Amino acid sequence: MAIDDRELARRFPGGGDAIVRAVYERYGRAVYTVALSIVRDQAQAADVLQSTFLNAWRASANFDPERELGPWLYAIARRQAIDSYRKTARVEAVESERLDAVEQPPSIERTWEVWEVRLAVDLLPADERDVVRMAWFEELAHSEIAERLGVPLGTVKSRSHRAHRRLATLLAHVVDANRSAASSVVADDDRSAGGPPA
Repeated sequence: MAIDDRELARRFPGGGDAIVRAVYERYGRAVYTVALSIVRDQAQAADVLQSTFLNAWRASANFDPERELGPWLYAIARRQAIDSYRKTARVEAVESERLDAVEQPPSIERTWEVWEVRLAVDLLPADERDVVRMAWFEELAHSEIAERLGVPLGTVKSRSHRAHRRLATLLAHVVDANRSAASSVVADDDRSAGGPPA
């Protein structure tokens, strides 16, 4: 049985080979994507992937299981990738603009969200997954999907409705994380403006 993200986060500090493998299988491709967006070299990104999980495993005892595991891993990957980039480029002092460009990969939060959506879509029943992929990734209308699958239009609409209800449940933690982040930003803005706490 698959372990969900929250259970993985809860069990990660205890280590254990099976959990480390499960974390690697769940987040490995996303960590590789973060690394590749910075170093721009597949072999180097693969090295960053390995060092990220090695460092995460070493620091696992200090991981707070109440945190989201994915963003924590992506932050480690980002630091590892930047260090790797600097070593490869043999740059000791970099202009601040260039460093900023290196340190700002396509949003890590966005990478995490996309990864979570892909995981959720993969968990859908096959008939619903096909409809979602055709609608969202191929941008087909329901009538086009019905024609391609050789099923009635009503069947496509039913599958789409069921799939989106399942996705809403599977991705509730992503929505919650976004709400928490937005609340934190608003609170910080209020404090910096000297306004009363909400």
